[in-house]
Amino acid sequence: MLLPRSSLLATLASLLLTPLTLPPAWALDEEAQAAKEEGMRLYGIRRADSAIPFLEQAAENGDAEAMYYLGEANRRLVMGNMNQSALDWYHQAAQHGDPYSMLRLFDCGACELGDVCPENGDDWPQEALELTLPLAEAGDQEAMAALYYIYYYVEDPDEEEALTWLNRAAEAGNAWAMNTLGKLARDDDAYSSDTERLEAAEVWFRRAAEAGYAPGMNNLASILNHLDHPEEAWQWMTKASEAGHMNGRGWLAACNIAPNEGGRELCRGAPEPDPAEGWAIFLAIHEEVPGTSSENALRAYRDSLIPEQRAEGERMKDEWLGLEPPLSYFPEKFGP
Repeated sequence: MLLPRSSLLATLASLLLTPLTLPPAWALDEEAQAAKEEGMRLYGIRRADSAIPFLEQAAENGDAEAMYYLGEANRRLVMGNMNQSALDWYHQAAQHGDPYSMLRLFDCGACELGDVCPENGDDWPQEALELTLPLAEAGDQEAMAALYYIYYYVEDPDEEEALTWLNRAAEAGNAWAMNTLGKLARDDDAYSSDTERLEAAEVWFRRAAEAGYAPGMNNLASILNHLDHPEEAWQWMTKASEAGHMNGRGWLAACNIAPNEGGRELCRGAPEPDPAEGWAIFLAIHEEVPGTSSENALRAYRDSLIPEQRAEGERMKDEWLGLEPPLSYFPEKFGP
């Protein structure tokens, strides 16, 4: 959702009246880099409000990616609506060449409604294309991946070109692109059978997983389970947990406590359950990523353990805290 037209016009106009004092982009110093990493950690566990002050430290030192995520964080605070802060940060990031921010500005009609336009034109997607295509042609994987979205936004959307660049990004080693190709195959109803569709998805998810990409590990585990390879599915779900994926860590806990409850087919390949360890994992998740989800998990599983098992889990909890990499939901960079 967007702001009402009258409010959006006022917001966009205020951007033009506010001079932007942008520092040049350079490598972040140690303090700013640490702040950015903490901001990204908090953003990854859906704590956008807490992430903002940390990301601001990096943005104030010229980091365009931090500026973009500040736009995303501020937008998420108002349920995906566009607001003053989000627009301001997207505009700053766009001035630093960030293509995703340019697409966000196009989505809210920044140029059409408020005259917040590229320096040399009035078309944000075209600006993104002109800045990103040379980088992609020079071998920049991130630029190749960005073109997947950009080609859907240009005046004459080109799905074939978008998919071409997504494949090129994957072949160049971009794990996000591999994972995205896996999702496209998984959701494609053009295959002659479900097995053929899942096997096509498996190829790309496996490549993403083997490249160390946690969402790819999580997706590969699910696909292998559907293809009736429970032991390997569990191996990859365990690796997803080790890579910090929230879903993987949650399955590790659940399968240790109640592997035989309905709908838990992923537990088929799990080793002998250890309820105390499962409780320890849920307690650690609740401490690292507190919220309704972790509270509900503790409430749901509490009665599946006897008091002695819960007490043992309390003693084991610290073994699951402070692990690297930290837990994350791995939100899409250019998501809803």
